[in-house]
Amino acid sequence: MSEHAAGQRTVDVVLVKAGRTKIRYPAQLLADDGARITVRADWAAPDVRDFGFVRFEPGDVFVERYWRDRWYAVKEVRSADGALKGWYCDITRPSVLDGKELVVEDLDLDLWVSADAATVLRLDEDEFAASGLSERDPEAARSAVAALDELEQVANSGRLSALLN
Repeated sequence: MSEHAAGQRTVDVVLVKAGRTKIRYPAQLLADDGARITVRADWAAPDVRDFGFVRFEPGDVFVERYWRDRWYAVKEVRSADGALKGWYCDITRPSVLDGKELVVEDLDLDLWVSADAATVLRLDEDEFAASGLSERDPEAARSAVAALDELEQVANSGRLSALLN
């Protein structure tokens, strides 16, 4: 798909967690090269979400990269004025673009990388442990942990930007 044709199309990002839709929001499809899907979306909530290490708020813009063959998604987060806040990385099953829906299954593990890449935080490992995925689907649980480890290593080596280009 060409960049121009992709840029004219809107898709719904459907984030699924534990078999239920957690959130659905519209996004502009920027690119789809067959392996990686890139979309642009505004912060989908009407209010501020303060994580302590970053605040997501109305006006923030997310350029989100999803892979059909990798167990993660990486979201570049910018404020309304274009300042880079950092990257929020979700550990997911490989994503599926089905017509107008980009379906992403969230596996609870996350990674935050600050704009200067000085802070790399593993998040929600307690939620992952409590999810029961290790018992229900041990292979998926191993893939999820391996994806988190890989992203953390890439971020700590300063190569996250290269992964996204």
